[in-house]
Amino acid sequence: MTGLLKKPLKLALVQLAAGADKTANLAHARSKVLEASKAGASLIVLPECFNSPYGCQYFPSYAEVLTPSPPTQEQSPSYHMLSTLAAETKTYLLGGSIPELAPSSKKYYNTSLLFSPTGALLATHRKVHLFDIDIPGKITFKESDVLSPGNKVTLVDLPSYGTIAMAICYDIRFPELATIAARKGAFLLLYPGAFNLTTGALHWSLQARARAMDNQVYVALCSPARDMKATYNAWGHSMVVDPNAQVLVEAGEEEAIVYVDLELGKIEETRKGIPLQTQRRFDVYPDVSQGNIRFEE
Repeated sequence: MTGLLKKPLKLALVQLAAGADKTANLAHARSKVLEASKAGASLIVLPECFNSPYGCQYFPSYAEVLTPSPPTQEQSPSYHMLSTLAAETKTYLLGGSIPELAPSSKKYYNTSLLFSPTGALLATHRKVHLFDIDIPGKITFKESDVLSPGNKVTLVDLPSYGTIAMAICYDIRFPELATIAARKGAFLLLYPGAFNLTTGALHWSLQARARAMDNQVYVALCSPARDMKATYNAWGHSMVVDPNAQVLVEAGEEEAIVYVDLELGKIEETRKGIPLQTQRRFDVYPDVSQGNIRFEE
C-alpha cells in the first residue's frame, strides 16, 4: 500500500536575514537556494518576508503585484526570481512570503508562492490569521493595521511525492488548518514564520511539535535568521519535526541551511502505533475537515 509520502524527499530550510535592499535580498536568497540544490534538496523553503524587512512600516513600500498572474518583471521581481530559480535547480521552491499589493482592491497581503521544477506557479497562500498581539512589557504588533487576511486552506499536490499544506507563521496557532490538511491527505505542513524573541522562546518548538503530534505528519518551520540590529528580531531555530513529534533538525539563530530526508512509511508507522485516525469520536464532536471549507480565495 502506498503511503502519503510516495517517495523519499530531501527537504531544505533556508534560514537567512533580509535587509533594506530588496535586490540584495533576492540575490542572497538565490545563492542559498543554489547551495541547497547542490546539496541534493528537492523541496527548498525560504522564510517569511525573505525579500524585505518584517514590519508594518515596510509592507507597503516592498509590496509586489502578483495578480493577474503571471505578473511582469517590474511588478514582481521576487516572483520571477523564484520561478527562474525553481526551473534552474529543478526543485520545488517555496518563496516563504513576500508583501503583496492587490491592485484591484488596494489591499496588502502576506503571501507565499510555491513553484514547480519547471518554474510554474503551483500555489499561492495569503496568510489567513494576522499577527495581532499585545503582551504587556514584551511586544505589541498588529499586522491588521496594514495587511488583510487570506481566505483559504492551501493544499498542493507535488506529483510523485504527495500532498503538502502551505501556511504562514501565526497560522500555526490555529490547529484547524493543520487538522484539515492532515485529514485531506497532506504528509507535510510547511510554515515559513518569523516568531520573535518573546513568542519564539515560549511557543516555536511547542507549536511545531503539537501540530505534528495532533496530526501525525511532518511539520517544517522556516524562520529568518536573527538580526539584533533590525527593528524586528526573529527567533530563528528553523526546524523539522517528524510524525511522532520528534525534532529531526533545528538551526540556531544565525544564517543556516538545515536538511532532512523525509522517510517513507514513517507516517503510517506512527499512526499504526497510536491509531488516532480510527479512535476519533465524531459521534461526540464534529469533524473539522468536513463541511464548509474554503480552498479558493
